[in-house]
Amino acid sequence: PYVIVCNHQASLDLMGMVEVIPERCVPIAKKELLYLGTVGWACWLSGIIFIDRHRREAAIDVISQTARTMWRENVR
Repeated sequence: PYVIVCNHQASLDLMGMVEVIPERCVPIAKKELLYLGTVGWACWLSGIIFIDRHRREAAIDVISQTARTMWRENVR
C-alpha cells in the first residue's frame, strides 16, 4: 500500500489527476467538492472519499476507517 499526496490548485484539477493515478487508487478530497454540481456528482460516483477539513475529528475518523479497510481487504 502507498499514499500519493497531490496539492492541486483548483477543484477541477482532481479530474485530471484521476487520469494519471493508478486504477486501484482512490482519491481523498475536501467535502466542499461534493457541492459543486456536476463535478460533485462525478466525484461521488467515481468513489472519491470526502473529508470535512473543518471538523478535524471527523476527517481523522474517515481516514482511519479507510486505512482499516485497506489493511483488512489487503488492497492499495
